[in-house]
Amino acid sequence: MKLKKKRIVIVASIFLVGVIAFVFYYVSSIYKGLEGLRKTADNSPFYEVKANDEKIVEPPKWTGKEPVNILLMGVDARGTSKGEIPRSDSMMVVTLDPVRDRIHVFSILRDTYTEIPEHGKNRINTAITYGPNTAMSAISDLLGIPIQFYVYTDFQGFIKLVDAVGGVDFYVEKNMNYESKADKHEYDIDLKEGQQHLDGTTALQYVRFRHDAMSDYSRTKRQREFTNAIVEKMKSTTSIMKLPSILEEVSPYIDTNLSVNDMWKLASVGYRSKMEASEQIPPMNLVKETYVGRAAVLGVSSSNELKEYVRNIIENDASEQSEEGKQNVEEAIK
Repeated sequence: MKLKKKRIVIVASIFLVGVIAFVFYYVSSIYKGLEGLRKTADNSPFYEVKANDEKIVEPPKWTGKEPVNILLMGVDARGTSKGEIPRSDSMMVVTLDPVRDRIHVFSILRDTYTEIPEHGKNRINTAITYGPNTAMSAISDLLGIPIQFYVYTDFQGFIKLVDAVGGVDFYVEKNMNYESKADKHEYDIDLKEGQQHLDGTTALQYVRFRHDAMSDYSRTKRQREFTNAIVEKMKSTTSIMKLPSILEEVSPYIDTNLSVNDMWKLASVGYRSKMEASEQIPPMNLVKETYVGRAAVLGVSSSNELKEYVRNIIENDASEQSEEGKQNVEEAIK
């Protein structure tokens, strides 16, 4: 009997050691993966811009107890040379409130004509070409909220992320077709209406499509909805267990100023938080279509009203927001 108990203790001890070893490997792998997202100067896509930008500073310390705003930038790096920063193909601001466990997402129309700090007025998607600090400042001035952090990636980073989480089951609301002869059909879009499983390549087609009546207005809506689907997929047990391999896949294509400590805190807040609102900036009632020379751009009819609009969304429940702007977009898309 004593020998049997002794064997049980030995087996239990071996099992416990194995569990501890697995946890240590898992945590250290995640830490290493997160650490790789923040690039050093010599391997950052912003290397040349950073080298000439004296304003680049460390982000403010985040305690994890106050709201934080993160600028997500997706760029189209096709046809660019080494060291050249392409314009943003998509820009989103994610606001996390760790006190009320809420998330708000704002997608910025890329043709929004606004002030680029120290570079005059231009489309907002040009801000990133002067470096991430300039992009954060421009978006901060536009929305009237501080932008503490940025995350930057390109088409390949997006594809790798979606594939790494195993794709996403998603409803495509209509047939989408577009041929790109200039890219030798590498980025053609061919999607059918209906519920389907999107991998990285087909997901990129979905979020890039803008060849319909509402163009970028409907595209930013799709991007917000798909972002929410990715977030939910990342919360699944399967994705959490695969996190080390996911980070390994996407790391070469991402740059950020978030520290590993900040990433840990953000992950905790994001996991327990609820998506409260997802909005287009500028909203339809503040968009002013105009021209600069012969170029069509989107002006903002009232800068103060836009800032108030953003502030009200962040401070109040989404259910309290006016539905008028949303209904206008929904009807136009249909």
